[in-house]
Amino acid sequence: MSLVDRIARGVKATFGATMLDLAANGVLILLLTRVLLDPEQYGQLNFVLSALGVVTILATLGLPKSTARYVTEFTETDPGQVPHVVRQSLFFFTALVALVAGATVLVGGPVARALGTPSVVPFLLAGGIYVVGRAYRSYFSALFQGFNRVTYSALVRSVSAASRLPLVVGFVVLGFGVGGALYGYAASLLVASAVGAYVAYTRFYTDYEAADAPADSLVRRLLEYSVPLTATRGANVLDKKVDTLLVGVLLNMTAVSYYTIAKQMSDFVSAPATAFGYTISPALGEQSSKDETERAARLYERSLEYVLIAYVPAVVGLVLVAEPTVRYVFGEAYLGAVPVLQVFSGFMLVNAVNKVTSDGLDYLGRARSRAIIKSAMAVSNAALNLALIPVVGVVGAAIATVVTYTVYTLSNVYFIHQELSFRVGRVGRRLAVTCLVTVGMAAVVLAVLPYVSGLASLFAAVGLGAGAWAALSVAGGVLDVRQVARMLS
Repeated sequence: MSLVDRIARGVKATFGATMLDLAANGVLILLLTRVLLDPEQYGQLNFVLSALGVVTILATLGLPKSTARYVTEFTETDPGQVPHVVRQSLFFFTALVALVAGATVLVGGPVARALGTPSVVPFLLAGGIYVVGRAYRSYFSALFQGFNRVTYSALVRSVSAASRLPLVVGFVVLGFGVGGALYGYAASLLVASAVGAYVAYTRFYTDYEAADAPADSLVRRLLEYSVPLTATRGANVLDKKVDTLLVGVLLNMTAVSYYTIAKQMSDFVSAPATAFGYTISPALGEQSSKDETERAARLYERSLEYVLIAYVPAVVGLVLVAEPTVRYVFGEAYLGAVPVLQVFSGFMLVNAVNKVTSDGLDYLGRARSRAIIKSAMAVSNAALNLALIPVVGVVGAAIATVVTYTVYTLSNVYFIHQELSFRVGRVGRRLAVTCLVTVGMAAVVLAVLPYVSGLASLFAAVGLGAGAWAALSVAGGVLDVRQVARMLS
């Protein structure tokens, strides 16, 4: 198989795994919120999952990515070292996972009580198993990337997604509640890890004949390279989890459920922008490396315009329909999430802009600039959460996220403008026209909003708003369907 075909298969497999994961999560969220758990239980579940996401950093320490890096290197230069890389990394990785998982079970109780969240103590055994499963899934996914076979990484993710829904729902239906849900998550991760281990051994490890001895300082190199990777991954995970944890510690688990719903909806809404950014980012680097910065600038400029055209009306529409959306999708018990969702709409907009911006910086050689501002904003987000949550409650956490992520996104846009010098005035004019289109769309939605009385009428109102947006966008000259189709050609 040629390199181009392999890349194409990898992209398709990754996208398919992402869509499967989103669909499984969507169905699972609806079942958990509407049928199986009350708001406090749903908040407990997500608080524990967020805490375990942070703990898993300690159980991996960047070793999966470090392993992948040296597998890639030795596959080309000294294939006999590949089995040594895998064996040595697995030895240290297993010891680390066992240590952290054991500490989660044994030490987690006193830590939870000290933080004022004793309600999570009964779930620590499930949490330890979860850490094991998530750590090994991460290891094998990264290992397959190191072998340049991301189709198998997608397979591991797909197995996890496909098994998660029946396992989580099954354990909860059997009467095990939040603990059962955690065991379901853990079991799905273990199943995916087992599949990853089988594939890694049968398709890759046995294909290499080990050299007589490992390369000089192989262990030291593996561990040393994992340090900066741990720092980067740690900052990213903390930035995504610290707000949820602080809501649980400073408020209560019901507030966590409100906050989680808003964040989960933002993930679904940002999925198209994520796929779009994944597609254009390598193209930006390719054009820039060919000294065709003008074309790269036009590509980013158009991408930014279309994201704004799509997401400005979407955000305004979501603010307008937030109350009936929460009421009819998640149930009246979650109406406390409405103001959080409305504030989080601002995050959805800047997140969409960032999806077509941040990865492009890596391809343009500005990864260091992005890392610096991201670290600064992660610290700022934690500080703002500590300041705002006691004053304005769970809405304060949403405000902190929107403020810090807006600064982060605008900084990235500035960095990419330094590299490509796209036409800010043109983008600004398109944004102004988009705002006018949004006003027209909002008027249509507001006119029909009083008639919304259930899911069917809610979908009808959203569809009517989308139709008004499309018609006004085409009429106003801000949307050219044919340009969207050929933009990347």
